[in-house]
Amino acid sequence: MAAVQQTYPGSELDALFPSPSSPPNVLSPPQYPGASPEAAAALTYVMKENYTKYHIFFNYKRFHNHITHRVLALYAMGASGSLIEHFYEEDSAYQRPVIEPPEVITEENFIEHLGDDNFYAAYKTFFSKVFEERGLSGTLEEYIFSKKYNFMEGRDASAQPVMFARFLGALFHAFIHVGYGAEMGIPGMVIEGLAMASVHEHEFLPSYLFDPSGTTAVEEATTRLTSLVLNTKTSTAPSQLEQPPKNHAFSILAKIMQDSKFAPKEVEKHFKNFNGLMFEHGDVIWRYAEQWTIDPSQPGEIERKIEECIWTSTILYSIGGWNKDKSLAADFFLMHLVTSSLFLPSLLPYLPQTSQVLLLRGYFASILGWWIARGFPRLDIQGFLGATSYISSEAKVANPFLDIVQSAIIHPNEHMPKIQRAFAHFSSLYGARPKGYFKDTELEGAEALDGSLFLRAARLTEEYMGEGTRPWGQGGFLVRE
Repeated sequence: MAAVQQTYPGSELDALFPSPSSPPNVLSPPQYPGASPEAAAALTYVMKENYTKYHIFFNYKRFHNHITHRVLALYAMGASGSLIEHFYEEDSAYQRPVIEPPEVITEENFIEHLGDDNFYAAYKTFFSKVFEERGLSGTLEEYIFSKKYNFMEGRDASAQPVMFARFLGALFHAFIHVGYGAEMGIPGMVIEGLAMASVHEHEFLPSYLFDPSGTTAVEEATTRLTSLVLNTKTSTAPSQLEQPPKNHAFSILAKIMQDSKFAPKEVEKHFKNFNGLMFEHGDVIWRYAEQWTIDPSQPGEIERKIEECIWTSTILYSIGGWNKDKSLAADFFLMHLVTSSLFLPSLLPYLPQTSQVLLLRGYFASILGWWIARGFPRLDIQGFLGATSYISSEAKVANPFLDIVQSAIIHPNEHMPKIQRAFAHFSSLYGARPKGYFKDTELEGAEALDGSLFLRAARLTEEYMGEGTRPWGQGGFLVRE
């Protein structure tokens, strides 16, 4: 395929990549002080140039282009325009150019080319038109959450579109991309993210998820949406309500750790093979996700479930990645659980209730799968808290997160601003949670957790990654019998 730089009218690019707007939800991360005209100009320049020049995969192993992920995190953290330009120069040096697609994507051939990254630019063009007509809510409902674009009668299982699985697949990269668009009001990020999902490979998805159950998600959306634009969203707000004593996410972790289906020999069989694990055991993992209580009739339920996902992702990365002999091994794959969970508060307000529940369950099932595929590390909560007590008790600066954020902004690794931004925000939301907050869950040691977890995880990540010469951990956590 021939490399090509796509051309667009300036007004079209301006509409796709405006300066970031305020987040859609009080639970979304706010922007730090430090915004400037120079930073905004650098950011929009980078996003536009990336859109026209580069492919979504920077190599033929399908590794993702992270240019926009880094610069958006930097901008949100108050970075200068010169720093945004500096890291863009570094990150653009190894990108693949966008390629001319073999043909245009239409409604008629949309499914036929799913998974083929030669059509990435064509899917971008397709979704730019769809987004203009339907906005974020309508586009997600039709192309991610409808049965039509997940399972079609008469097609083999391996040929099903499963757009919801592609959206969450490949370590949540499309979910993160669209999440940035939702958080900051940037249509071009939504369009790129949906095109990315379209060229992700086929992944496991239970077909029964889309069985008829009364009103469909699309019908519900149609009745609720007054105008299909990016800023159409339902209301969410932080909740101070007590968590009901039902199946908390932590209790699901406790249950699955006792399941003989995931004994060490079986875990070893699928070690570092998320797709293989899900195709063989995905139904079991999804059944655990369905045991997780989500009752949208209860006030504040969606907000509680967002919080549970954030704590669970943080625990799997930090406590799952820790042992008493080596401290934290900052795992590259489990790190993405943390960075992706940051976008739940920004995406969920755009969805009707049916799709909110489906997204939460799908996200939870995926993080369970990644935990098992990385070796199913045990969660020694008491050991972790004891060994890291020095972090919460030693205050070297008045606000330790300001030091952490400052270091992350200038860190050479593109994922450091994202994960430290996430931990800082989680600390602002949940840092005041006291010990005993999780005492009614079934997870051993959970009653000892408090809001200092996010500072501990951030500081350990900083210690592991150092000044930038050390890569993220890739070894996993398999314990062989």
